[in-house]
Amino acid sequence: MTTRDKPPPKTGTLRPDQMAPSDRASPVTPAQSPGAVTGAASDPAVADFIAKIKTLTPAAGAQRGRLIFAMDATLSRQPTWDMALAVQTEMFAAVKDVGGLDVQLMFFRGAHECKSSRWVSDPDQLAQMMRRVSCQGGMTQLGRVLTAARDEAAEKKVNAFVYVGDAMEEHIDSVCARAGELALLGVPAFMFQEGRDAKAGIAFKEIARLTRGAHCRFDAGSARQLRDLLTAVAVYAAGGHKALLALSQSAGSGGAKLLLTQMQPGQKPRGS
Repeated sequence: MTTRDKPPPKTGTLRPDQMAPSDRASPVTPAQSPGAVTGAASDPAVADFIAKIKTLTPAAGAQRGRLIFAMDATLSRQPTWDMALAVQTEMFAAVKDVGGLDVQLMFFRGAHECKSSRWVSDPDQLAQMMRRVSCQGGMTQLGRVLTAARDEAAEKKVNAFVYVGDAMEEHIDSVCARAGELALLGVPAFMFQEGRDAKAGIAFKEIARLTRGAHCRFDAGSARQLRDLLTAVAVYAAGGHKALLALSQSAGSGGAKLLLTQMQPGQKPRGS
């Protein structure tokens, strides 16, 4: 029996009081990579991201946006986990005048451990949960994360699914089948790939295509680019094009300005 034939345990629900203090992540300052993505609109990866996101129909501004923030928490991912922890507060700050944002954290690590948190609307709550998680060795479980996201979207509308990872060690057709189920519920997947692993790139790009989301690469240490892209997607989930326009007029809004330079009204995601 192969690894992918073994039935995985049911995805768990993570609460702050379930995470032991020993799981607290130690701060890591990522080193700037020579090939790190910059904020320039001419960067091919960012341009591809913008080209995909501009075809989406924004969420209605009258409702709170719901965003699933999923991350690979296997052992090699600790520096990026800490980087995401440092920038996640800006997602909430950016949408405070739009209508608000609810975020659910999902992650996998170790031997078949895959968990999702309760929905939170405060950066301190999300930060508390993230600080209590340490990365552990294991294989990727992207298929299980997509299944959990599908189940959430089936219960209540989810405006965006964001995934941050650097590898894909599962059967690509099986994972894409899970993405197709998410697509039927109208949830665009924004696949942020750290590095240039070929198999991961193929899988992430196909997941983005199936869900009418976007695939964007970034390099280790590109905290500014990750922050800007996460913030822009969060604002899109909460309030759409008009909210991004408002964000672009404030300080530190590189991601919103980058998207607005090329965004145009487009077709609706499936199931909307």
